[in-house]
Amino acid sequence: MMASLCVSIPERNVAHAQSANNISDIRVDGNRRIEASTIRSYLLFSVGSPYNRSRIDKSLKALFNTGLFADVSIRRDGSAVVVSVVENPIINRLAFEGNRRIKDDVLNAEIQLRPRVVYTRARVQNDVQRIITVYRRSGRFAAVVEPKVIQLEQNRVDLVFEINEGEQTGIKKIRFVGNKKFPDKRLLSQISTDETRWYNFLSSSDTYDPDRLTFDRELLRKYYLSKGYADFRVVSAIAELTPDRDGFFITFALDEGKQYTFGKIDVESEVKDLQPESIRSLLTTFEGEIYNANAIEESIQAITFELGKLGYAFVNIRPKVDRDPENLIIGVTYQIKKSPRVYVERINITGNVRTLDHVIRREFKLAEGDAFNTALLRRSRSRIRALNFFEKVEVTQEEGSSADKTVINVDVQEKSTGELSIGAGFSTTDSLSGDLTIRERNLLGRGQDLRFKISLGTDNQNIDLGFTEPYFLGKELRTGFDIFNVRRDLQDESGHDLDRLGFRLRAGFPIKEHISANVNYSLVNEQIDNVGAAASTVIRKSEGEFLTSSVGYSLSFNYLDDNILPTEGNRYRFGQNFSGLGGDVYSVSSTAEYIHFFPVYEDDVVLSLGADAGYIFGLGEDVILAQRFNIGGRTFRGFAKSGIGPRDRVTSDALGGNAYIVGKAEVRFPMGFPEEFGLLGRTFVHAGTLAGIDDSDPNIVDEASIRASVGFGVNWTSPFGPLQVNVSYPFLKEDFDDDEVFQLEFGTRF
Repeated sequence: MMASLCVSIPERNVAHAQSANNISDIRVDGNRRIEASTIRSYLLFSVGSPYNRSRIDKSLKALFNTGLFADVSIRRDGSAVVVSVVENPIINRLAFEGNRRIKDDVLNAEIQLRPRVVYTRARVQNDVQRIITVYRRSGRFAAVVEPKVIQLEQNRVDLVFEINEGEQTGIKKIRFVGNKKFPDKRLLSQISTDETRWYNFLSSSDTYDPDRLTFDRELLRKYYLSKGYADFRVVSAIAELTPDRDGFFITFALDEGKQYTFGKIDVESEVKDLQPESIRSLLTTFEGEIYNANAIEESIQAITFELGKLGYAFVNIRPKVDRDPENLIIGVTYQIKKSPRVYVERINITGNVRTLDHVIRREFKLAEGDAFNTALLRRSRSRIRALNFFEKVEVTQEEGSSADKTVINVDVQEKSTGELSIGAGFSTTDSLSGDLTIRERNLLGRGQDLRFKISLGTDNQNIDLGFTEPYFLGKELRTGFDIFNVRRDLQDESGHDLDRLGFRLRAGFPIKEHISANVNYSLVNEQIDNVGAAASTVIRKSEGEFLTSSVGYSLSFNYLDDNILPTEGNRYRFGQNFSGLGGDVYSVSSTAEYIHFFPVYEDDVVLSLGADAGYIFGLGEDVILAQRFNIGGRTFRGFAKSGIGPRDRVTSDALGGNAYIVGKAEVRFPMGFPEEFGLLGRTFVHAGTLAGIDDSDPNIVDEASIRASVGFGVNWTSPFGPLQVNVSYPFLKEDFDDDEVFQLEFGTRF
């Protein structure tokens, strides 16, 4: 039999043990800026709660995670708990030193630390990495950033990032591995990254950029797909930094695969009343030709555009590809999914702060309620851009309140349309020149153009005031006026000076999409003076003043793809002036111009063929000297200004002619330099003649023979202004002609 022993503990002793383990007080030491109550709010225990090691550890971590403290400790002092902290300092001032290539404001936008923010080592290291990333984006992988901390009183610090920018890290070599069909040189021309060369100082394409390398992979893929290599892939693109960190070696590993040809090409349409056969003529993919992914995309765009003209704004076209890897054939079926005809529900215009809404809306060829048409939408976008009032013009569309309605959104970003420019230039034709122009192309946001210009040159002086209203009385009627005074020094060519003072009223309007007409009236007082004693008798007889009152018109047909640097299309202009509505001069003048552009190789090499012609005759009187045509210089390369045509055989003064014709052929081509250089080469041939003069002076020599020249030119869009150099050789000419082998034109604006 077992006996049991029971020990009884008094309840007051248990209560005493529990109370001894409870926290009686929480004291905070070391805090200067941060209130003790704020520190206590992060603790997971309080007065009266039992002392628990796990809660103490979690409270310690919570205080560290605030980023407010450099050090934290929690210890027990009897029944009290003491929280000791060392506060992180506050940043008083933040600065950068050694950064010459990247400005302070750029670096400040990248980092997160600021004055009056708590300093922590983790934040500083994060910002150091951000600064290094900025420098690497600019091609400086050797950049080193060292943070320096300057201790101040009251627990404050100045933080200085000392930067050693290092040299720009260029691309020493780009290599391709696995390319058998295309040489390295061809592939180099397809990617956006360039090897470092001395002439790349205007470009950043020869610095390493990971994003650009990714883009280059896509460019290579597109190129191979356009050449029929449907299985092509870039296995890897590796950039290796040299040991001395002064350059990169980039290696593209390629798997070209086999070349495919197009198989059967078909069209399937779910659109009502649209026959697939009517779409086939738009396709640029043909059975038996080498496979080209770009041609598929062009076909889809052509079909989309054509259906958009029929009112299908949201047509869905999917190319179904049937690949036969054994026979290396790819068939394509263009599947046109069903979609309803769409009407314009609303046109929204945003971003125009200064330009009035109606100035933009009147350029639209679509109106709210019209059937949607992509051709008209594209034309509208081009017309808005042609205003030259905006940095950016984005025209998008989205579904309207129902499936058969669309909303067109026009977002513009305005740019300055006021101009104050000072120009200077030099040319072998007009010598030194300078001009001052004050212009506002969007007066009061109404689209009106007001211009005042003064030009002063060695041979020409010009004062011109002009105003243009693009929509007179709310109609598409462009009206305006010009007041001018022109003084020309023609002593070298013809032994006299010519002064023109007058005004012109003008109006222009479109007849069709690419056809426009202009009419004008002018009243001009022309004065021939300063005639030298040794000048031609023909010129001496012409000395005096003549008041010319004339009305004229012109028709223009413009089918160029670009008015500044066209690659294809043509332009034709014909105009006539009738003088004799009062005044002292009675004559009829006719001029015509024609030019056609042909792309010879892609859009880089362009051939242009053109001709200019003119004829003037008097009405019951001889044509005066001031109205005759003069050819040479810019109008006929290889000959000086007024270099061909009737001439006084004794004084060699140019007398001008009543009729001319000049034919021109030119090939424009890139010169092998990067596009950023803005260098274009030209070869040209000019042929023509200027003849006919009413005066019967026996000293006049007037030969209607053909003159011709051949030459080479360079156009450079330099940082200092456009520069044009022409070297010409006149291989057909008369002895009395004034030729000019070298021509230079340079100008810039400030």
